[in-house]
Amino acid sequence: MNQDLANNNKLNLGINGFGRIGKLTLWHHVGRKYFKEIVVNLGRNVGNSLEDIAHYAERDSTYGSLHGFLYGHNSRPLIEEIDEQKSTMRIDDIKVTFLRSSRNPVDIAWKDHDVKIVVDTTGKFLDPTLPPESQGGSVRGHLECGVEKVVVSAPFKIKDKRKIMPEDAVTTVMGINQYDYDPRRHAILSSASCTTTCLAHMMKPLLNHFGPEKILSASMVTVHAVTGSQEVLDRLPKDGATDLRKNRSAMNNIILTSTGAANTLRLVIPEMKKIGFIAESVRVPIVTGSLVILVIDFQEDINGSAIRRDVINQVYRQAVLDNPDPYLNYSDQQNVSGDIIGLPKAAVIIEGHETHTRTAELNIDLARVPGVGEILSAKAASSNIRIPITQAVIYGWYDNEMGSYVNAMGDRTVSICEFM
Repeated sequence: MNQDLANNNKLNLGINGFGRIGKLTLWHHVGRKYFKEIVVNLGRNVGNSLEDIAHYAERDSTYGSLHGFLYGHNSRPLIEEIDEQKSTMRIDDIKVTFLRSSRNPVDIAWKDHDVKIVVDTTGKFLDPTLPPESQGGSVRGHLECGVEKVVVSAPFKIKDKRKIMPEDAVTTVMGINQYDYDPRRHAILSSASCTTTCLAHMMKPLLNHFGPEKILSASMVTVHAVTGSQEVLDRLPKDGATDLRKNRSAMNNIILTSTGAANTLRLVIPEMKKIGFIAESVRVPIVTGSLVILVIDFQEDINGSAIRRDVINQVYRQAVLDNPDPYLNYSDQQNVSGDIIGLPKAAVIIEGHETHTRTAELNIDLARVPGVGEILSAKAASSNIRIPITQAVIYGWYDNEMGSYVNAMGDRTVSICEFM
């Protein structure tokens, strides 16, 4: 876990929502020791007492106990001084306050607790175009309560397609385009998604080395762990539901679903707008640890050296050496999903052992291309051309919860505070 123990920052952090990402965000910042205090908004009563909240905060079925995760199996529990009346507790000597009265961001008492930056992990307030007083709430409600910066733990979703992204909103992925954030202009930031974070770190080294003009097309499938939006057992779909698979049991099914990673990737890597790209997702019954299978078609140079497995792997090895922030990782070992759970700051671990390439010639009949055939027919005996194409398959592991996404978002949050 990244430690900022020497930092004298006196800011208080707000966390809205206390589901999977909310709890692990608390874990991250408790261990990091950057913020003076942390305020968590639950928005409702939970359990029978604050003790029940402490019970939830201390234990996790994926990562074990909080004290074990931070300090090892010989450590002791970190939660103490539980005060039901004040709704506070101390976690590893950090004061944590829990708010249980308001779910709408515009009504949350951030100002009473001197919170200037909030990480919204609810997944509900994703449209930055909605005004603060919108029915059902808006991410801008946080700003009305005295908050200066909001980090959203999901991609933006603008419901009205006639609207454009507001000037004060931006999407960033640490290690890719974090400097697109302008502290003088931007108040609302999206940290994209776990899959986009992984995918961006897989694509960027290839774009830097080969250039977008050499990449003809790309596609990806993420073999993704289950999430809290899925059902434990089969359940009737809601009124108007169109995807019936979302209501099937996540425990014993492989479930096809969708991902917005392709669209979000274009926001953080603009060069991707020049490349045809398809992204799909498959949910599998494991709790965390996911895989991106990236397929890329390269146009070979006729007189150049061929793109082979060792070339692509060396691109990633060199990118790891050139990048001072270890978001990109490379491995020549044979890994399984459990091996990468909890790894600090690992946006992706390239599985170099499984990189594959295949080169073949693509036969194109230019006579069938509108506007070209007539010109060529008078000058060439044949309108057929053969173009060497290399298809590469690259595998990238990522812990879609703590290891990849939450840790990178924690870095994003702290970096914003450096300008506050």
